Amino acid sequence: MDGATTLQDLAAVLGHDFNRPALLIEALTHPSAANNAHRRSYERLEFLGDRVLGLVIADMLLKAYPEEDEGDIARRHTALVRREAATLVAERIELGRFLRMSKGEVGAGTRASESIQSDAMEAVIGALYVDGGLGPAARFVAAQWTDLMDGAARPPRDAKTALQEWAQQRGLDLPRYREITRDGPAHAPCFTVEVAVDGQVSIRAEGRSKRAAEQLGAAEMLRRVGAAEHG
Repeated sequence: MDGATTLQDLAAVLGHDFNRPALLIEALTHPSAANNAHRRSYERLEFLGDRVLGLVIADMLLKAYPEEDEGDIARRHTALVRREAATLVAERIELGRFLRMSKGEVGAGTRASESIQSDAMEAVIGALYVDGGLGPAARFVAAQWTDLMDGAARPPRDAKTALQEWAQQRGLDLPRYREITRDGPAHAPCFTVEVAVDGQVSIRAEGRSKRAAEQLGAAEMLRRVGAAEHG
């Protein structure tokens, strides 16, 4: 499949005919394949796309849940704009196969990296916004994020927030998180973190990102303290 056809295929999935195809190329260009004089990486568009995604999701949530207060909307928003959601959409549209990167990065498996796919997904949203305004970007986000939004009947309450609330209700210091190790290749790291709460034995947990490891550790700590209180 040649480059032009590849871009046309992706544009069709995005639902937008680019007036400036160079924007889409920029959004798909990993830093390893960038040339400062002629081709920029997706980082600037990623910065913009992150903000556009946040705006569109906020508008969708306010319309979908008119009776919920700001706190509930904020929790839903956090879940929908985090890396995992963007990665899920990127994988759904097979964004990874369109990315442009050095042979070394391809050989290292970077194309499948969650963080890279998430960054590129935000960059593509930024490219949609720059090329066509808010309309094309909002239509794409609505098409790909609505099922994620509808999938949560209740506002999500992440484990770290729940553990913090548990500690505050008991007059304890806030939970503490400490990175212990970071192993594995750059495109697929493994983080080990330690979670400590006053009066409890600390817990260690592993995850593909530091935040994911912290969430897993907080969830395990919640199970422990819950079992202790009801044991």
